[in-house]
Amino acid sequence: MRPLTPVTPRARVALGLSFFLLFTALWAAVTFGGLVSKTFLADPLTMLKSGWILLTEMGFAKDIGMTVWRVLGGFVIAAALALPLGVLMGTYKPVEAFFEPFVSFARYLPASAFIPLLILWVGIGEAQKLAVIFIGSFFQLTLMIAVTVGNTRRDLVEAAYTLGVSDRTLISRVLLPGAAPEIAEILRMVLGWAWTYVIVAELIGASSGIGHMITDSQALLATDQIIFGIIVIGLIGLISDFAFKALNRSLFPWARL
Repeated sequence: MRPLTPVTPRARVALGLSFFLLFTALWAAVTFGGLVSKTFLADPLTMLKSGWILLTEMGFAKDIGMTVWRVLGGFVIAAALALPLGVLMGTYKPVEAFFEPFVSFARYLPASAFIPLLILWVGIGEAQKLAVIFIGSFFQLTLMIAVTVGNTRRDLVEAAYTLGVSDRTLISRVLLPGAAPEIAEILRMVLGWAWTYVIVAELIGASSGIGHMITDSQALLATDQIIFGIIVIGLIGLISDFAFKALNRSLFPWARL
């Protein structure tokens, strides 16, 4: 093992799985050994049994579907608006000077702090959950995309102008292709943050979703159900992360993703 030396795909999978196996073994040892009360931490078997009941008898699959829909809906809206604005900010310095102070200010505001206002403005329906995800994702995406586009190599820009390209062609043929792999990675990363926002939104004033189930389980001290809900979130996030990586590698094979 040497610094920055890559590992084979098989070794990467084996190392990743070994961590989860060790973590589960430690969890089982702590809970089955009686070191922690089941009131505070359910054991793995009880958690799996409760998860099966949630899925087969209590309609948890519908809750999962609602949460996934909310994440994708809010994130897609945020990305669709942040991408053009971020490209404009990264390309044109006057546009960046106009928007950047507010975007930098807004990205530090916690999305959860807007929940009381959003409930007053749009109620506790789907619009409120989508708005929380939008607020949490839009400003982060905009600034990160702007920085990425603005860091395009100057020699490429100068070479393009030497060849007589227009500003529009420069954006479509130089800036966007050069920044596309990193923008794709930004989208993948911020999608993970969107999951945090949707769970927070569902903890308050929701009648469905994974966050709603976790809130109900908290009232019953059902740590087995809470843990199962958390694990489901992690699994969905892990699957979406791997899918995003695979898609990025297929779209941008020249980039090291």
